[in-house]
Amino acid sequence: MIQSNFKDWTLEKIDESFGVRQVFNTTLLDDLMNYDKQLSDFEKQYIKNLQAHFILGGDDWNEVELENKFISPLIMFSSKPTELFSYFLERDLTFDIEDYHLTGRVDGMIASGFRSPKKPYFCLNEYKKGIDPTMDIANGDPRGQALISMLVAQKLNDNKFPIYGCYIIGRNWYFMILEGKEYAISNDFSCVNEEVYDIYQILKNLNVQIEKLLSL
Repeated sequence: MIQSNFKDWTLEKIDESFGVRQVFNTTLLDDLMNYDKQLSDFEKQYIKNLQAHFILGGDDWNEVELENKFISPLIMFSSKPTELFSYFLERDLTFDIEDYHLTGRVDGMIASGFRSPKKPYFCLNEYKKGIDPTMDIANGDPRGQALISMLVAQKLNDNKFPIYGCYIIGRNWYFMILEGKEYAISNDFSCVNEEVYDIYQILKNLNVQIEKLLSL
């Protein structure tokens, strides 16, 4: 059994090792992007305030500051209290897939469980800075790290559900879906312009989609 950390993985390595492939048209990703366009004035003002803090200093925040000042407040604001699933931070995932013992810490996840995560449905991976094509593997590939955590989440759910994901590079958010052996990645959404409202609406719709999964 090969011991492997999430940080070791890129999209290409995942494709070759586990036989998954990227697709560019998927109903599940379309459903996630098909969100209600209406926001209340209160929602707009709260999001605008978060965005203003990011515009003022977000490009200079470290990862902890990015998580605590922007990402988590936006995710928590997009959800309603429920004991069915919760948003957890900095939790470990591990599973054996084929010849690999995969383990890693996920920046954020939505999972069943009230006090501790049980079955993950959404995995988030965030990076403060943009991708540097010259960076060494220790810094990792945010797309690959998100997808490998989603593969582990899929196995922890006994392959019963599609798994949602997201990775964030600086100002830009990308949403993902993994179903069976196929995954898709959305276009980017910037948090410093009007697309911040799209990000929020997608996160709201994510909770709706997870509720639908649990009702099946």
